[in-house]
Amino acid sequence: MTPPPEEEKRKRRRRKSADAEAAPSSEASRSVEAEGAEEPEETRQASDEGATPAAPVAETDAPPEVAAADSDVPEPAAASEDDPSTPDEEEEQESETSDEDDEDLEAEAEDEPEAEAPPKPARRRRGAASAEAEEAPAPAPTRRRRERPPGPPPVVRAQAKYVRSSPRKARLVCDHIRGKTVEEARAILAHTPRSVAKDWSKLLESAVANAEHNHELVGEDLYVKAVHADDGPTIKRFRPRAMGRATKIRKRTSHLTILLTPKDN
Repeated sequence: MTPPPEEEKRKRRRRKSADAEAAPSSEASRSVEAEGAEEPEETRQASDEGATPAAPVAETDAPPEVAAADSDVPEPAAASEDDPSTPDEEEEQESETSDEDDEDLEAEAEDEPEAEAPPKPARRRRGAASAEAEEAPAPAPTRRRRERPPGPPPVVRAQAKYVRSSPRKARLVCDHIRGKTVEEARAILAHTPRSVAKDWSKLLESAVANAEHNHELVGEDLYVKAVHADDGPTIKRFRPRAMGRATKIRKRTSHLTILLTPKDN
């Protein structure tokens, strides 16, 4: 079935209008391309006219790369005829000025008082101090021997009163330490199986302390010069006995004495 003639006319008109619109755009693009192609020739002619004639290049056997490198290196400036000073004279003047400046600085430094800040004490941590104390044990204190003045040696006395022991029992122990050094007396009393030996040991230590504190003597240099046990007051008690009688109980006491003196060298 063929379309009517009116529709064919409309289609033809649309095609003509589309072709008419496309024609001017194609002509404009062609003109722009032609102008772009013509512009380099004109610019080239203008640049050729404005450029100055290049200087004749000297013919050298060096390759073009070396020649280009030589052209980049700046030429040293020629010394002016008006400046009569030479480089050696300038260096001498600079050295003289620098020496003068150094002397001025040294003089100023000597004039100014030296104010040095006191060094700050180094801080110690608690953990580090405890570790050092554990690692390095404190040395035992050493006592210096003092020279004795001329004359008889001093005698140090210590006494214990009202010891609850009979004088007879105390004398049995003190006879062992008479004339012995302090170290020997300590060993004897430590191994004596009697209760009064503890009282004698305490009295010996008291006598050594008196010698060191009051007379500034060394305990290891002393010996037991004299030792004795005297009677003390007797405490009386009574005990009931047979047939209504009562008997006495005598609780005896004693006074212990020790005398120490330095050994004769």
